[in-house]
Amino acid sequence: MLDSADYTPRLKSLYKDSIRAALKEEFGYKNDMMIPKLDKIVLNIGCGRAAVKDSKKAKSAQADLTAIAGQKALTTVAKNSIAGFRVREGMPMGAKVTLRGDRMYEFLDRLITVAMPRIRDFRGVKPSFDGRGNFATGLKEHIVFPEIDFDKVDENWGMDIVIATTAETDAEAQSLLKHFNMPFTA
Repeated sequence: MLDSADYTPRLKSLYKDSIRAALKEEFGYKNDMMIPKLDKIVLNIGCGRAAVKDSKKAKSAQADLTAIAGQKALTTVAKNSIAGFRVREGMPMGAKVTLRGDRMYEFLDRLITVAMPRIRDFRGVKPSFDGRGNFATGLKEHIVFPEIDFDKVDENWGMDIVIATTAETDAEAQSLLKHFNMPFTA
């Protein structure tokens, strides 16, 4: 689906067709290069205590994250040994993946239209920005994505999602994500 030469993700074409013009009008940019855009999306699953007890848990998290992202996830390893937590340096502790380009737009589309509505008691996401236009949120269960088969899940993983934008301020980044229909709480 992503390899086709004439295929453009829905959110990417939406950005080019209408979101860029709306942001230019809203913030009064003089140059088209000043208009904020999505830079990358970073997904992270940390296994924590489960990885300490069983090293196969990190491989399971990596396989699940690969299925969700559509791109091979990297295994994250412990940088330091911590005796109190029974963690040794180099021990696999989770998985991460960085999405850019078409895969980034496809993931954002699936996150907003498919995964978030499947979250129990979902009322929107809190607008938590870092001061430089990057948005971070988390999911308590990775099984809200349709790529994950419920029957094969051995453990529910939490998931961190960081959306990096080229926006200079949080207001610009929030407006950009609102145009992508990110369900922010009031």
